[in-house]
Amino acid sequence: MHADCQFSPTYPALIPVPTAISDNTLNYAGRYRSRARVPILTYRHPVNNCSITRSSQPLVGVRQNRSIQDEKLLATIFSTSRTERPLANVQTPNLEPESSSLSQGDGFVAQSDSDSTNAEELEDEMLASIRGDPEEGRQVYGAQQQNLIVDARPTVNAFAMQAVGLGSENMDNYKFAAKAYLGIDNIHVMRDSLNKVVDALKDSDIAPLGPNRDLLARSGWLKHIAGILDGAGLIARQVGLNHSHVLIHCSDGWDRTSQLSALSQLCLDPYYRTLEGFMVLVEKDWLSFGHMFRHRSGHLNSEKWFQIENERIGGDPNREGSGAGKALENAFLSAKGFFNRDNTSRDSLPDSDGDTPTNECETPGKRAGSVPRTPISEKEVTKVKETSPVFHQFLDATYQLLHQYPTRFEFNERFLRRLLYHLYSCQFGTFLFNSEKERIETSAKERTRSVWDYFLARREQFLNPQYEPTIDDNKRGKERLLFPRLNEVRWWNEVFGRADAEMNGPRPSGPVVVPAAVQESITPPTPGSGAPVVTGIETAHSSVGSGVSGQGTQNAASAGMAAVSAGISNLAFTPKNKENEQGSGKMTEMEVEMQ
Repeated sequence: MHADCQFSPTYPALIPVPTAISDNTLNYAGRYRSRARVPILTYRHPVNNCSITRSSQPLVGVRQNRSIQDEKLLATIFSTSRTERPLANVQTPNLEPESSSLSQGDGFVAQSDSDSTNAEELEDEMLASIRGDPEEGRQVYGAQQQNLIVDARPTVNAFAMQAVGLGSENMDNYKFAAKAYLGIDNIHVMRDSLNKVVDALKDSDIAPLGPNRDLLARSGWLKHIAGILDGAGLIARQVGLNHSHVLIHCSDGWDRTSQLSALSQLCLDPYYRTLEGFMVLVEKDWLSFGHMFRHRSGHLNSEKWFQIENERIGGDPNREGSGAGKALENAFLSAKGFFNRDNTSRDSLPDSDGDTPTNECETPGKRAGSVPRTPISEKEVTKVKETSPVFHQFLDATYQLLHQYPTRFEFNERFLRRLLYHLYSCQFGTFLFNSEKERIETSAKERTRSVWDYFLARREQFLNPQYEPTIDDNKRGKERLLFPRLNEVRWWNEVFGRADAEMNGPRPSGPVVVPAAVQESITPPTPGSGAPVVTGIETAHSSVGSGVSGQGTQNAASAGMAAVSAGISNLAFTPKNKENEQGSGKMTEMEVEMQ
């Protein structure tokens, strides 16, 4: 039923689902998920057989629509692991204190207070309150299973999407799982954050002073990186320690979902921390699952590029005495006309994460000529508001893990930096397309080279000399699992061409102290007391922190809609005046999410 990617054009050619699910069930379940991106397997844990699956948001709407087939599919996925808990009777191992690493091993008893951050403790308490676990007694990881649906969006944004026929799962229909909202912002917020980082750095190129540390802190970039890492750590704990299944989705399931899925697998599986394993991870969770590299990276032409460069280099051409600026404007206009020849432009994508279906992945008509042409270069232009550093953030988060655990990764920092460079270099065909279907239709394999050929041909340049491949869950520093330490998130100064001291402050000779400007952008002033990325937990019977009352939540989704109904009436459906433009930030976020 998925021949030539007909079922879901943005999914890989092979979609693994349980054998108990028929094609008819899968077909009806696809009608309930945005772009037919149904829950499918992306990772199975080699020890406990628990899975990470990913999908897009359901089409719930204000009428609280449901799909029996979607519920059956997810229930079948969550019941695929063996019923017995292999670590139910495990005893606390005697760990050898050979490292100061704070990573956790598969099969360990619950952490001591000194081994977990405040954010992790709060998240565990929220999940425990949903399960109704007794406070007394020690918890044995692996004995308590709590399957989890992870909605990466802020709670308010997820509820607001119901106004346009989308939304999030009504947990009354998914009694076999709990749902967590992570509060990770969308592509527009991330793009603005990176632009603020650039603004904080650009003056240091022409002045002897270093980067503006205050502007760097206010950009929120490190806060976003820490939030993504926190979400990945939550998923890794659920799968690796609690032996639970996890479903991840955001809006369309190709931006925030790819970040969380790939990073959680980095934390769970040592294979993906090797050079070849990391290449497989990018191919699987980013390229095959349809991350829109062409749109997010802005590879195609756009009038905005010429306008921005003209203003930056030549200034305002309408200003008196700007003859040179006028000449420069004419030069850019000529170049723009050259690139736009025979180009019937159209809008390439909806205004958000892709909430409105498009026909961009339909099979293009064949044209005469020796070299096949596709509508990619003829009918699309870059929409600046669709560009976003999503893959950049993933590489930045990977750098944080590499810096925190320098002996656990086979590749080095230069590998990540060079990969980010080739994301925009367009020298290879790996990152030029939006989906696996597009790569097949354009014969990308035959007409372009893979970026992995470049790295494998220079393998020695990208290997980490500190790498220790030995895995021993009974020895500190050699465990299978990794967990990010959020209070150590730092600026990836090499990628911005800056010295470490310029962005992260002078390196102390004694114990590691996070710079104040960096610490402020990650956590509140108290060290280690960062708020968790989880903004809400829901089950069929209760709700914690999601803006819905914790008792009598049979109609939790309806109550959530009531909480944002006033805001929905003031969104883009009515004209805005200056007073409305100065409204609260939450309204802006909701409006952007619903575009």
